[in-house]
Amino acid sequence: MTQAKILVVDDEERMRSLIRDFLVRERYTVIEAANGEEALEKFFDTKDISLILLDVMMPKLDGWQVLAEIRRYSKVPVIMLTALGEDRDEIKGFELDADEYVTKPFSPRVLMARVAAILRRQEESSAAPLVMGGLKLDRVARELTVDGRPVDLSLKEYELMQYFLENPGVALSRESILNHVWNYNYYGDARTIDTHVKKLRSKLGPYGDRIKTLWGIGYKLEAEAPDHEES
Repeated sequence: MTQAKILVVDDEERMRSLIRDFLVRERYTVIEAANGEEALEKFFDTKDISLILLDVMMPKLDGWQVLAEIRRYSKVPVIMLTALGEDRDEIKGFELDADEYVTKPFSPRVLMARVAAILRRQEESSAAPLVMGGLKLDRVARELTVDGRPVDLSLKEYELMQYFLENPGVALSRESILNHVWNYNYYGDARTIDTHVKKLRSKLGPYGDRIKTLWGIGYKLEAEAPDHEES
């Protein structure tokens, strides 16, 4: 994954420059942010960020706050970078769902090895199909099959189905769906989601009723088929 986009967040320009030089040498695309607020702006303005290298101690918003906000919308891998060395800081990072925790000073070569390992795992994971009963989404071929039959989906219907299958049984708010599928800067309304969900349900055949409407919240894809009472 040589063209992966990596967001480097650190308020020290010297540190950002050091990390950027090593990443560019490995042919990654680098996006930089000098504080927490800028990090969130860059993250939500940029599609397909593969990994975030995130400093903890920063002005405006610290790394913990940035990580917590990103985790509301994305599972993108995050490596925390910090001069803090106490166990409770590392534990806090993992409680907030950081993927790794690197204490400064660190070897840039070791950091590059960790970056490569995480991106390799991410690539392997994203290549695996998403399967639920008779629904199978092939993320390599970008194709959905229902009981073995290919289903013709628009781009947004496909991305919506992928988001549902990646979060089975999870209540997904309309805001979350808009941010994830239409991206953060989309200024549509809930009717856009409702229209796409209606079309998607009609294409899923007997599995269409697995997408449940949560009134006042959004939608949820039931992990198991709902029970039907005999008439």
